[in-house]
Amino acid sequence: MKHGVVIFTSDRGIMPAQLAVAAEERGFDAIYVPEHTHIPVEREAPHPGTGDASLPDDRYMRTLDPWIALATAAAVTETIHLSTAVALPVQHDPIALAKTIATLDHLSGGRVSICAGFGWNADELTNHNVPFKRRRTVLREYVEAMRALWTQDEASYDGEFISFGPSWAWPKPKGHIPLIIGAEAGPKTIEWIAANADGWMSTPRTDDVLARAGELNQAWQAAGRSGSPIIRALAPNPDLIDEYEAAGVTDAVWGVGGGSEEEAFRIMDEVAERFNL
Repeated sequence: MKHGVVIFTSDRGIMPAQLAVAAEERGFDAIYVPEHTHIPVEREAPHPGTGDASLPDDRYMRTLDPWIALATAAAVTETIHLSTAVALPVQHDPIALAKTIATLDHLSGGRVSICAGFGWNADELTNHNVPFKRRRTVLREYVEAMRALWTQDEASYDGEFISFGPSWAWPKPKGHIPLIIGAEAGPKTIEWIAANADGWMSTPRTDDVLARAGELNQAWQAAGRSGSPIIRALAPNPDLIDEYEAAGVTDAVWGVGGGSEEEAFRIMDEVAERFNL
């Protein structure tokens, strides 16, 4: 099993590059950072954790841009994987985002994956002109369009939410950039992942990772997909790592605290020692 670290980046506390260097030195496989472009002050969307419009803390409104954060990490590391938990691709122009991600992958030597969410904050999505009830369709089209730009010499795409004629766009990624969906894995999400993505990441509120992993593997096979899905357990139970691995979980993703250097280093040291990284 691979082990990664996730931190809710903000304009306070440990910098992503500093965390990435420390994680790589301790044997971790990946670093994950989140995304929110902004948080509307007046909104109705309930937060998945609090159940209402209140936020758990103010880092949501202070989040760093994930791709710039990961670029700083790429510049000072050599092997650690660069990912998100979670990015919100539907809040971007997909042509420009494809360029950003491909550039990061090129400059990092092919170390990028995308862990994306559909988006819980309806008000944030509305500001980006994304219909909340259509956000899954928007994400599918944006990902398909980006993959066209990444893989075709003369790329084109014709969808409901994004269309463009034959176009040139380089650099191309070093290889396939995996798309992982971070969400509660109900039947609709599992079906979407099996049809459109490369895997799933649990949320901090997921208490049935083993069952959901089994259901995803079944849906994967039913969809005629080859191989197995990537499954990343966020904030896993350390006593169940063997059970996770037996169920098909490929990555354990450990939270490293509220942002302080001291706390992050302490947690990484504890995990690295326990699992002999």
